[in-house]
Amino acid sequence: MKSGAWFLLWLFLAPILSAQSTQPSLFLEGTVTGAQNKTYIDVPFQVPEDVHRLSVDFSYTGHEQHTTIDLGIADPYRFRGASGGNKTHFTLSETDATPSYLPGEISAGRWKLILSVPNIRAGVVSHYRAQIRFNPQEEDSSFASEPLTPGPRWYRGDLHMHTAHSDGSCKSQAGRRVPCPVFLTVQAAASRNLDFIAISDHNTVSQFDAMRELQPYFDTVLLIPAREITTFWGHLNVFGTTQFIDYRAIDHDGHDINAILRDVRAKGAIASINHADAPTGEGCMGCGWTPPTPVDMSLFTGIEVINGGVIMFSSADLWDKEIAAGHRLTAIGGSDNHDALTPAGGAGAIGRPTTVVAASELSVSAILAGIRHGHVFIDLTSSQDKLLDLTSTAGSSHANMGEDLTATDGMPVSLNIHVVACAGDQLHLLVDGHESPALVPLGISSNDENLHAHWTASSGRHWLRAEVRDAQGTLLMLGNPIYINFPAR
Repeated sequence: MKSGAWFLLWLFLAPILSAQSTQPSLFLEGTVTGAQNKTYIDVPFQVPEDVHRLSVDFSYTGHEQHTTIDLGIADPYRFRGASGGNKTHFTLSETDATPSYLPGEISAGRWKLILSVPNIRAGVVSHYRAQIRFNPQEEDSSFASEPLTPGPRWYRGDLHMHTAHSDGSCKSQAGRRVPCPVFLTVQAAASRNLDFIAISDHNTVSQFDAMRELQPYFDTVLLIPAREITTFWGHLNVFGTTQFIDYRAIDHDGHDINAILRDVRAKGAIASINHADAPTGEGCMGCGWTPPTPVDMSLFTGIEVINGGVIMFSSADLWDKEIAAGHRLTAIGGSDNHDALTPAGGAGAIGRPTTVVAASELSVSAILAGIRHGHVFIDLTSSQDKLLDLTSTAGSSHANMGEDLTATDGMPVSLNIHVVACAGDQLHLLVDGHESPALVPLGISSNDENLHAHWTASSGRHWLRAEVRDAQGTLLMLGNPIYINFPAR
């Protein structure tokens, strides 16, 4: 299979992988007449128990006759906001809300839509319709109702950063060190032409309200809901849900790291280990990966193999160890940015490193699907054009990066590696985490090149991946493996 041929599959799957609208839980319908001009109308409805998010779509007839019906809402205890006539859709949850509305508990009981009628002509009848959804998953997982960019390609992003909602700080306009607003993080990502970012403040969910406000304006940068869960024995990022996840891992009471990971999975999100090889102690409490009891690694989707931080470092040793044990963890990277104003290319700057994901479109569901399937490489140079893609063939078996290849003992395996913007660098191929004498480094002579190599399979399970390094041996790009003779997922 030629490099990039998997895009045809993504084109077929795109409608399935996109966030899909759930059916309304409730319809509210009624009429407004000319006699109700300049009045307020309460439309009550009941919210059941165990609702954490409520979404409303509102429409009415009579626009051509200058009928105007403005919209607001109140819960059983307080006013939750009014958007007038400027929004036909809004969502409220415990963590975030559409601007004009307040986040907070979605209490069971009698709620009401508040309809204001600033104008309806005498003799006119307007029909209104409100569709109400309880717990819509697509709005738990994304701040964008539609893909920001359609179509399959490689999308570039940063999956680890912090703002004022945890320990992110930057210099104020007067030069003082202050908590850094979310806006500056998103603005920096946009200025560096990133396609997506995940703002992963520690344990909290308060950043989601700001992200829901900013997403419509920053409509070229996908904002993925995330948080960094910090336990006493390691940190992990969660991607793809705004719902609360209890981060309090206490080894002796049953709510351990496994319990957190099961909750993540139940909410449709994914988890990744952060900076596993970081030193841990009073200088960085719980930063290294040191769980005191066994963790079910199959509950993880990824591992942050490259962390930008103050000093960029790799956790590839733990990654290879877990793959050797049979766990297919997708390697991702993150800047671990704590200051949005750090200049591009600086230590811990947004986008350094860049995680590059092959996805069917620029949506949360598609980016997470790309990570789940291992269609990912890490660009340590923060470029906007580098590419590293690996495909393989053994007999009738074909596999792209992140996929499975079947190869019996002694079977020749053909490898095709597509590299872009790497002229003068070297391609290195690693088997089971190490370079092999059978796969010598290959020089890259042009800016868009397909390199070829051959490897003879041996019995048992193996994994094979590609790296690009410069002439001095510095790692520039790291790709995810092709899994050879691994058990079915």
